[in-house]
Amino acid sequence: MDEKRVWGIHTQDDFLFLHHNVIGIGWKKMGDLSLIEKSREAFKEKHIIAYPEAKKGAIANAAGMLYRFIHEVQIGDYVMYPSKMNHEINIGIIESDYLYVPDAAEYVQQRKVKWIRHLSRTAFSQGALYELGSAMSFFMVKKYADEYLAALDADFKPSTMLQDDDTVAATAQDIKETTRDFILKALSKNLKGYALEEFVADLLNAMGYRTSISAHGGDSGIDIIAYKDELPPRILVQVKSQDSDIKEATLQSLKGAMREGDYGLFVTLSNYTKKAEKYLSNTPIIRGINGTELVDLVLKYYELLSVKYRKMIPLEKVYIPLPLDE
Repeated sequence: MDEKRVWGIHTQDDFLFLHHNVIGIGWKKMGDLSLIEKSREAFKEKHIIAYPEAKKGAIANAAGMLYRFIHEVQIGDYVMYPSKMNHEINIGIIESDYLYVPDAAEYVQQRKVKWIRHLSRTAFSQGALYELGSAMSFFMVKKYADEYLAALDADFKPSTMLQDDDTVAATAQDIKETTRDFILKALSKNLKGYALEEFVADLLNAMGYRTSISAHGGDSGIDIIAYKDELPPRILVQVKSQDSDIKEATLQSLKGAMREGDYGLFVTLSNYTKKAEKYLSNTPIIRGINGTELVDLVLKYYELLSVKYRKMIPLEKVYIPLPLDE
């Protein structure tokens, strides 16, 4: 078998792909891609004109996919496409150069494809399925390309792929880490200054504490006062949204505002310097929470957060596979 590149693609129109033997991507406002200069920068410039409201990251991703679709894909390359209507992995071979179909409802950028095999998702390892589940609409399959191409062999037996899948642990961990990164980025992007204080107060409420947010300014560094119930102890909370690590002196200022019997809580999206960590270790009445620990609490109490914050950090509860030994 000649070595060919393997591409992955997603669609909302299974009928078009499977019954008209094509693959396609959208971006109708880009028009005929063959009229754009053959360079990624030219594609970015065209995208900015066609979609002026698009964010910088989205421009680069879309331009890259469009450029690859017309200029990097070659006749004879393979394409893997997971269909939603029957939960199969469809394997095809590219049969045409780029086609511009202006009358298409959505997918005006197309290529002809010959579908070779249609296999159940269970025929492939969890890692291969995870790679094909890329967030991008069109992408190159790299890590698990050989596994998909092996399915083209005449003696391919899907059942052999179902035994002891050692990719499950890595895939589950990847999903967890991706989710954690998403949460921390959402917090860092949307919650600065007083906004982070309000979020922390809401999180503490979700954890069962009664909270009051201090008036802005003149609060002696105390942002939130929390109680577990109507009785002491009082918990004084200081919140910092700065990107740099928290220093020992900042923790000492919190300690200075505390009265006898108080407990302290310091919350940051970043981390603590080594001296600050040592200070926290030697001062058990103050608990420090960094960005990683804050994400842990968000995941634990997510369903009890206010709707406002669940919309800011949109998550869906799903089950992921674990290795058999767990």
